[in-house]
Amino acid sequence: MSGWCSTCEWGIMRIPTCPSTLPPRRTPTGTGGVRVGVGKGASAILLFRGRWKVSVRARDASGVYEEEEQRQRLKKGIADFYDSASGVWESIWGEHMHHGFYHPNTNTHTHSLISDHRAAQLRMIDEALRFAHIPEDPVQKPRSIVDVGCGIGGSSRYLARKFDAQCQGITLSPVQAQRAEALAASQGLADKVSFQVADALNQPFPDAQFDLVWSMESGEHMPDKEKFVNELARVAAPGATIIIVTWCHRDLTPCEESLRPEEKHLLKKICDAYYLPAWCSTADYVKLLQSHSLQDIKAADWSEYVAPFWPAVISTALTWKGFISLLRSELTYLMIRMETYKRDIGDAIDDPRI
Repeated sequence: MSGWCSTCEWGIMRIPTCPSTLPPRRTPTGTGGVRVGVGKGASAILLFRGRWKVSVRARDASGVYEEEEQRQRLKKGIADFYDSASGVWESIWGEHMHHGFYHPNTNTHTHSLISDHRAAQLRMIDEALRFAHIPEDPVQKPRSIVDVGCGIGGSSRYLARKFDAQCQGITLSPVQAQRAEALAASQGLADKVSFQVADALNQPFPDAQFDLVWSMESGEHMPDKEKFVNELARVAAPGATIIIVTWCHRDLTPCEESLRPEEKHLLKKICDAYYLPAWCSTADYVKLLQSHSLQDIKAADWSEYVAPFWPAVISTALTWKGFISLLRSELTYLMIRMETYKRDIGDAIDDPRI
């Protein structure tokens, strides 16, 4: 993570027990790092590593090419990316598709065992829960959980097992949802967890449903951070906790209006590689959370705790198994992109405006 951003932060906020009216929309700005936020009334933890601001204007008078169309394309790209890449990740790293947490001075040389890094991924979950002060006692522990951007359901199953809770996961990838269901069944958790294809910006849940709203490194894919936070707050029950772990760029100084050109260039490379919209800062997320009157908001920088993860990822890609898996993934992804390209060309041919 540290190789991508200059800063990485955690934060906590609390949502009041009496839900407040949603504030008027506003567009956050910023660039930057990983953040966590927690709030009670509903409580929330957030970890962010960036925001991508999508600003698309109509290209003709009919308004056909508007922002919604661009967002649909982004969603399709994200789904295709994870449809093709999730199997490769699981074959090497297992069921948790997020960074690990490493204590300072931990020996994480490139020859560390994969099992050590998988343990660090579980530690990331536990540290986020600890940071948010999620209770484990039978009376206060969460009983209903949503995993927003669930991947293949690693966090969902871990949390359901840890708290003996019901957990629902949502993802844009049909392949991920299917694999998450299969893993739940094989682990005897089919009655505890469920998964479906759904949009985090338009979640298929009623208001105030969940005791714990969990988003582990999915917020960076959201083109509308305000709507993302609105949805997390909407499905959180009074007194619940919201935990967001995501990629963010650094906070801007008072005299800065934007990131430096070299920083923007670096972030663009990451966005292009991982289907990410514009990044935002921790401060931007905190402002969005504050707009919902969340309580006890706090933030911390965890960059140093996640930095050792990426050298391990790179080293596994250089192994024979990693190389073959990546090659297969690239071929699959190339085929998907070719099919998408052909569909786009066909649509253009049939489009009466062209």
